[in-house]
Amino acid sequence: MKKQFNRMKQLANQTVGRKVFAKDLFLVFSHAQIERRMELVRVVSHNTHKRMVSCLQGHIGADAEKRHKKLPLTTLSQAMVEGGNQLGEDSLMGKMMEVCGEAENRLASELMLHELQIEKEVLDPLSQLAEVDIPNILKQRKQLAKLVLDYDSARARWLQATKSIISGTNTQALTAKADLLKEEVDEAMNKVELCKDQLAADMYSFFSKEGDYARYFVMLLEAQADYHRKSLTVLESVLPAIQAQQDSWTEKPAFGTGLDEHLKRSGREIALPLEACVMMLLETGMKEEGLFRIAAGASKLKKLKAALDCSTSQLEEFYSDPHAVAGALKSYLRELPEPLMTYHLYDEWIQASRQDPDKRLQALWVVCDQLPKNNKTNLRYLVKFLARLAQDSEVNKMTPSNISIVLGPNLLWAKTEGSLAEMAAATSVHVVAIVEPIIQHADWFFPDDVEFNVSGMFAMPTPASNHNNHLDYDCGTIEKKRPGSMVGPESDSVRKDNLS
Repeated sequence: MKKQFNRMKQLANQTVGRKVFAKDLFLVFSHAQIERRMELVRVVSHNTHKRMVSCLQGHIGADAEKRHKKLPLTTLSQAMVEGGNQLGEDSLMGKMMEVCGEAENRLASELMLHELQIEKEVLDPLSQLAEVDIPNILKQRKQLAKLVLDYDSARARWLQATKSIISGTNTQALTAKADLLKEEVDEAMNKVELCKDQLAADMYSFFSKEGDYARYFVMLLEAQADYHRKSLTVLESVLPAIQAQQDSWTEKPAFGTGLDEHLKRSGREIALPLEACVMMLLETGMKEEGLFRIAAGASKLKKLKAALDCSTSQLEEFYSDPHAVAGALKSYLRELPEPLMTYHLYDEWIQASRQDPDKRLQALWVVCDQLPKNNKTNLRYLVKFLARLAQDSEVNKMTPSNISIVLGPNLLWAKTEGSLAEMAAATSVHVVAIVEPIIQHADWFFPDDVEFNVSGMFAMPTPASNHNNHLDYDCGTIEKKRPGSMVGPESDSVRKDNLS
């Protein structure tokens, strides 16, 4: 900086062969400051332009069509559309890829227009400033230095010629030569003055336009905001349609999906895994010892769950492995986001299980009657099946008590539970006290017969008669008759218990 200042001071001293006044020095200092600022702006603008270009995905200088074709979003769009066409309309992925591909193509168009705008309104002006405007001003600075040297050289020759006139003999010739050199000095001085004035005008013009140059960055952010708004509009116009397709697709996993969502999506009354497993067990598993208690092979269980998630009807190979089927049924119940007997009624179930034996059944019925419709329908379906399973307990060793021990924790658990082992230890006694009497008195809790093959998808085995425990059900009151086995000595006389 000091060296540059000294050069400017020397130039000022040389410029017109006259004394430099304080005002001229002020101008020299101002020019030096502006020159430093210009060089800094040139470097910063050049670096910013370079980095900004690297952020663009299109080819700089290309026309709109060519630029659009080369965008990564465009090639992604083409790949998605082609993939969707290959998968076809019957594939959810195919439909999704086609819709997404069209959306990506629209986003690519918005990006192409955005980059063209950035190139025109920001990149080109920055490039013009850094590579043309400022270098031209700096070239004028060098040109001024050259003109000053030319002026100094001409003036030195003129001074030498005037000295020669005094000491020389050919006065007329020397005078003529001096006059020519004086004209050369004057011409050189005029060139210096013109160049100096032009340089000063350009420098001050640059200084006064810095606000305009700063405006480029405001335009950059405005263009980016506009681009993102338009891109968001594209996405918001597509998302509802693609989400509707997703929601309408029935081929979704049943395991881990909420009961209401699964039933609504599939148009079923009974959950598919529940019906499929019950139908297979009715066919080949009712005499199997330790059903629900003996663990199945992990690979077979995994395969069955995957098949049920695909809603396939090709389940023949699993009929021969009732333990895998029972394991899949337990897994479905356990993987429900909310237990079949609900979190909402958990405290009520536990309180009912703590009632005296002569009041417990009535209390359990009251809670059962509060279950949501879908939960109650599916619990009724399952309990009816478990009651039938218990009829063969002499063979399969699965009494209502044993069934409630192994299956109960999959029907009801606390929302704030820890591990499965902790949950089992904390609630197993209460769960058994809840589930066992419901299985024992299934026809009392759910008087109507159940059509296990509710969807008609399966071959129904010959049903066993099970009407021994049917008792009257009074639909017009919240009172229910208790089964004789729970009445004790007064079992011969039917009586009603009031909830009060």
